[in-house]
Amino acid sequence: MYDYLLNAKQLKMRDEVRDFVKQVPRQMIVDMDEENIRFPKEFLQEAGRRNLLGCRYPQKWGGRDLDWPTTAMIMEEVGTLGYIFACTFGVGAELVCDAIIQHGTDFQKEKYVKPLLAGEKFAAECLTEPRGGSDFFGATTKAEDKGDHFLLNGQKRFIVGAEGADFFLVYARTNTDPNASPQDALTCFIVDRTDDVRVDYIYGLMGCRGGGTGRIVFDNVKVPKENIVGELNGAYPVFNTMMIPERLGTSAMTLGPARSALDVATRYTSKRKQFGQTINRFQGVSFQVADAAMLVDASRSQVYTTALAVEAGIDYRRIRRLICETKKFVTESCQQAVRNCMQVMGGIGYTNVYPIERHSRDLGLASIWVGTNEVMSVVAAHEWYRECGMNKETTWERNYENDAAEADAEDEKIYE
Repeated sequence: MYDYLLNAKQLKMRDEVRDFVKQVPRQMIVDMDEENIRFPKEFLQEAGRRNLLGCRYPQKWGGRDLDWPTTAMIMEEVGTLGYIFACTFGVGAELVCDAIIQHGTDFQKEKYVKPLLAGEKFAAECLTEPRGGSDFFGATTKAEDKGDHFLLNGQKRFIVGAEGADFFLVYARTNTDPNASPQDALTCFIVDRTDDVRVDYIYGLMGCRGGGTGRIVFDNVKVPKENIVGELNGAYPVFNTMMIPERLGTSAMTLGPARSALDVATRYTSKRKQFGQTINRFQGVSFQVADAAMLVDASRSQVYTTALAVEAGIDYRRIRRLICETKKFVTESCQQAVRNCMQVMGGIGYTNVYPIERHSRDLGLASIWVGTNEVMSVVAAHEWYRECGMNKETTWERNYENDAAEADAEDEKIYE
């Protein structure tokens, strides 16, 4: 942890989170991975009692008026327990809350945010559909206007918290005009769990087990108009702002399992002996541990830098690029760090005697969900070229192209 970047208030918050993390029973971690616990309600209830959920939101609605760097620290600390703990911690109290806090009404904040941050209710976000993952605007779930309510029909899949949530943030098509742009066709709703909201399938996952991840079917669900988040046909602004907590939050929480794996591998290699000495004395081992530490440190640096950029409120398009770069770099770097840790432990690292194999399985999700890393590259490339194009006429920046001995050989600079 970058203690030196935290002020006294943040350090106090860190100690609170660490105390919470320390009291989580080992058996709960094991039971979730073995799916004896299908959704960690007790874990979230305790987090709510300690006022640790959604700390960057206003105190008026149950938060602590803190900032993004503090949130990054909290997500990393929670993630040391395991990726699914951070996932379930963040999906409701960061993602769903963010949409309602930024775009919802006071009525919605009172009814949904307050009990959510108190750990009394649980929420899930519903984006992905059976026929579409990365194609968010190709959603086929529909909500039909019936006067005083909407009638919701469709399916969402891979929903963390499908089994345990009391309400869902759902994106559905409300504009039936075939010529309407995709950005003007969807609406965001808060949907309470009723008998018409059915969990049809719970996925058998490689990792990140115990989060109640499933496929949800909405079968003629009545949604009152007061449950629209933002504007009718106005899901696009909600989706845009939620990309920040989704992707930056994912980056921060990914640090946790990598840090945990690094701690285990460091301790193990400092005690394990081969050829008459501890194996950390061999460069083939110590260099891999050092590389893992470097990757985690570099990842944390990028998370904190991006968190400060978000907090500073810089240009949204630039934020979008930074967040996508961060999500791709951090998730892939932490995956590699965990692989290094497993490798230096040899065969025992591949067993459940140590938690590294669980962290390795869990982090497989990190580069897939909330936008695959391939999508992150697409967005980052688009925004980078746009940003550079906007700055091409500036006079303050040196023309680096001219810093070559034959820079004036114009006949050699062929572009077509």
